[in-house]
Amino acid sequence: MPWTVFSYSLPSKGRSSPRVAVWRRLRALGAISPKGGVHVLPAREECVEAFQWLAQEVEQAGGEALLLRVERFEGLSDARLMELFREARKEDYGALDARAASLEKTLTGTRRRDSRDDAQARELLGRLRREYAESARVDFFESPAGAQVASRLARIEEALSPKPPDIPQVAAAALSAYRNKRWVTRPSPHVDRLACAWLIRRFINPRAVIRYSNTALPDEVAFDMSQGPFSHRGNLCTFETMVRAFGLDDPAVGAIAEIVHEIDLRDGRYARPEVPGIDAVLRGWMSRSDADRETHGIALFDGLYAALSHTPKRTARRDRRTR
Repeated sequence: MPWTVFSYSLPSKGRSSPRVAVWRRLRALGAISPKGGVHVLPAREECVEAFQWLAQEVEQAGGEALLLRVERFEGLSDARLMELFREARKEDYGALDARAASLEKTLTGTRRRDSRDDAQARELLGRLRREYAESARVDFFESPAGAQVASRLARIEEALSPKPPDIPQVAAAALSAYRNKRWVTRPSPHVDRLACAWLIRRFINPRAVIRYSNTALPDEVAFDMSQGPFSHRGNLCTFETMVRAFGLDDPAVGAIAEIVHEIDLRDGRYARPEVPGIDAVLRGWMSRSDADRETHGIALFDGLYAALSHTPKRTARRDRRTR
């Protein structure tokens, strides 16, 4: 398989800060160094671009950089290179898992916890999840250690989650019965309605007519409105209701449902690292028209779905098991 190789040199008498900065960037990119002075990443588009930007930084610091595409290393098989990447991620995951294990131990101990303990634990869990996401982003060959960390973080999240109320029953709906339907929802769509619009266009009808109004016409299917088959049900937001109704048992859709739930309901059930960024982006669109919000929202959730479809799968959550 092809690889992208990066080599560089900086003035020996120069300041140490550029050298440290480059070392940190290489580490953040997930590069490995099988031989001294040579740094390797898979020849993926984003990896090549990252090395190109780094080469520019090196040259601006007065150094020299060389970027190569290599089809095969003499004396170093692709399988061995992949294992070196997994070993590097194993080291990162190991340090993260040790901290997560310490947190898990405090939560499962006999000492009674109070709300302040839980608040601090949630804050730490959020940091651990962000660090895990960064490691997973450069876990190009899916180190087995990542699954162990993901499982532990899921257990911690469950231990910190309030006991969920009984999950309401959602009547099953056939996708085929809604292919040619017209849809309506309230104006000024935010996260829940935008996610539902994405679901409609992604899984039901990409050319569906979606109207924004406070009143539904007789031939329209209302969603996220007081009247209609798809709205909040108990502790479920409308997107979760639609996911369950249409039986969309897709891990990436399930992850999006957690993100939408937390932004919409803010009940602390899901400690998703994506929530703050997506929430900020959506709030930045509040002055846009409904049609503009929908267009951007579809693109946002398309990108999120693609990214989450390539993220290592998380352990099933308690409320999913009770579906």
